[in-house]
Amino acid sequence: MSERPLYVIKVGSSTLLHPEIFAEIAAVRGRGARVLVVAGGAEGIERHYGSIGRTMPSLTLRNGDTVRYCPPEEMPHIADAYRRVTLPAVEAGLAGHGLTVLARVAAYEGLVTGTVNKPLRVAEDGRSKVVRDHRAGTVRAVDAERLGTLLTAYDVVCLSPPVRDADGGSDLNVDADVLAATLANALDADHLRLVTGTAGILTDPADPASTLRDAFPGTAGVYAGGRMKQKVRAAELALLGTADVAVTGPHTMADPEGWTRFWAAGEPAADLALLSRAVQIPSTSYDEHELVRYLVGWCRERGIEARADEAGNLVAERGEGPRTLLLLGHADTVPFNWPVRWESTGGADAESDAVLHGRGSVDAKASLVAFLDVLADLADTPVPDGWRLRVVGAVEEEVSSSKGAFHARDHYPADAVVVGEPSGSGALTIGYFGLFKLRVTVTVRSGHSAGFQAVSAPDRLTDSLARIRRAVLKEADDALSAVIDLSCAAGTESQTATAILNFRVPPMADLDALRTAALSAGGDDVSITFLRATPGYAGGRSTPLAKAFSRALNRNGGSPRFLLKKGTSDMNTLATTWRGVPMVAYGPGDSALDHTAEEHIGAAEYRRGRAVLRDAVAAFFDRATAGAPVPTEKQGVAR
Repeated sequence: MSERPLYVIKVGSSTLLHPEIFAEIAAVRGRGARVLVVAGGAEGIERHYGSIGRTMPSLTLRNGDTVRYCPPEEMPHIADAYRRVTLPAVEAGLAGHGLTVLARVAAYEGLVTGTVNKPLRVAEDGRSKVVRDHRAGTVRAVDAERLGTLLTAYDVVCLSPPVRDADGGSDLNVDADVLAATLANALDADHLRLVTGTAGILTDPADPASTLRDAFPGTAGVYAGGRMKQKVRAAELALLGTADVAVTGPHTMADPEGWTRFWAAGEPAADLALLSRAVQIPSTSYDEHELVRYLVGWCRERGIEARADEAGNLVAERGEGPRTLLLLGHADTVPFNWPVRWESTGGADAESDAVLHGRGSVDAKASLVAFLDVLADLADTPVPDGWRLRVVGAVEEEVSSSKGAFHARDHYPADAVVVGEPSGSGALTIGYFGLFKLRVTVTVRSGHSAGFQAVSAPDRLTDSLARIRRAVLKEADDALSAVIDLSCAAGTESQTATAILNFRVPPMADLDALRTAALSAGGDDVSITFLRATPGYAGGRSTPLAKAFSRALNRNGGSPRFLLKKGTSDMNTLATTWRGVPMVAYGPGDSALDHTAEEHIGAAEYRRGRAVLRDAVAAFFDRATAGAPVPTEKQGVAR
């Protein structure tokens, strides 16, 4: 399993007075995410200063804004406010949900260091004055390695200002929102939430329902006043990193209706907005929740029935008939995100020549978004009577569990299936190789490698893997094989070596025969565990679904090409129990870019793929409603 996703959640001390926020943070942790809370302190500082009978000094800036004055003699009191009021409140609130918490000021052992700001010019008694001892600063460095260790050791880590002065002076007060954004960037966070007392950023401060739903760099500042300016600054700073960013409220993360989402990359045209934004929401396997929630909201805004099901899949549909055309995409990606961007190729038509760079742009958010765009288009041309068009965005496709596809297999029977995977807009995938994966372990007695005829566990494993490979390839000579993991361990009595041996097997391969061959070749001293045995699938070119795509490809200026891919997809998962259900895979994008650091898709390629899909769905329904037979034999869940 890849490293768990990371949420950075900034909560002000006034939000800490709302117990619901702790339940929300606990829910995030409950989904398996790592959680870093950054606590603001205005309320806590005021309470602490009141308890010790001290007045918090302030400064008036030349623009009329008031800021807390932090000379060296005040910094111990400010730190005490966090240690005695704010951080204990976080610890108590989260402990009430059974979470282990480490709560510290960010200066603790130099976790975060900063640099003091330049002297501050203020207004005093109508005159301008320069204040040189104000201990406010900006973050210079984050000890990401130590924080990573702490995030693994505790359910929640909570930090607050102040930070340590990198030049050795007294600690520095920093803005908590900016601290949260800086931490998110330094730790390559997946999600940043800046929780505030209003429903995001309001376009009209007098109207609590005037939430600015979407913001791009430079567009939100005009609506921000007072403390909200710092939230905008922090959100835009975070856009330099990999997190999806939202200012949420009031005092909650629960309702996206009260969110202002910040997008780093503005789409070049309105019809590319959903693609652009879906790619900007990280959704590595096991972290699909935020993307699914966003897509459910997008669908509902357009009158599409949509929900997240028990497995976490997106399910969206139109029509109520007993027969179903299923468009099965997946919401997850492989790990490692980078800042998303649109880039012009320098052509005459900047909009059509634009290219979207980002994880998942090809594999396979473009396919899933095209499914949803087509589903939305059916508001004008309804699904035929007797039919349902269902889109499923499955979770965990990129990992061995295939949780979302198995749930779809067992709960969403269909009469025909389009799997959303990149075939390229001009081609149609009609089948995939299967997957045969096994763990091979050998154990030998410990001994010195210089001993006579000594054979180590890795030696024995190497020989065993070669025998197993030969035996399996004799049964399926078109199969591809690779060792994808190796490990060794030594004890006082024995030494072991383990490998994961992966085979991609053709659709007609007999998996039972492959098991028998592997066991026979392994021998008595070799332990073999079968991790996955998923059959291949090959459909025909003459099914109604394949013919619908052929017509659509011809209509959009291409001669159809048919592919049998040597990878696997959720098509294989459905095929484990479904029989007689025509299936194809289609989606825009170059699959050679899957899982690479160069993953990107052009606007023209996406639009052509969407047009082909739209025409293919229409052609399929035209044929189905005209009385042409559509295979209906299925196994699994009955209607």
